Amino acid sequence: MTRAAPAGHVAQQGFTVHTRGRGFSEITDKVTEAVMASGVQTGIAHVFTTHTSCSLLISENADPAVREDLERWFARAVPDGDAIFEHDAEGPDDMPAHVRSILTGVSLTLPVHGGKLVLGTWQGVYLWEHRRDPHQRKITVTVVGH
Repeated sequence: MTRAAPAGHVAQQGFTVHTRGRGFSEITDKVTEAVMASGVQTGIAHVFTTHTSCSLLISENADPAVREDLERWFARAVPDGDAIFEHDAEGPDDMPAHVRSILTGVSLTLPVHGGKLVLGTWQGVYLWEHRRDPHQRKITVTVVGH
């Protein structure tokens, strides 16, 4: 364990993810690039998306069946076109996408050590698109540390 030190550096970088519609886009490499470009050796990386119908998560990155299972579970838990929802201005997947985003979150905070993003062996960082149609999603990575 290293001794505590005040954060001496802040760097911020953004990128866009072009989704193909509902599903997962792995962004681990893009977040890793932002961390490496920051020059921070020890600190945290905050990853944020500026949207209300997609989310960010850390998930299993070896077996795509994990993400397929998540998609099926959410389809059952928050179905498109459910009569409970009043908000459907952009279609039957509009409000379910907002609920999914709220349940899974739009930001992540990850440790940085040795100038690298710290993730477990089977972990990847993903943007999860909750709308059926393709979208362009903006991501901001802020790295704080020394």
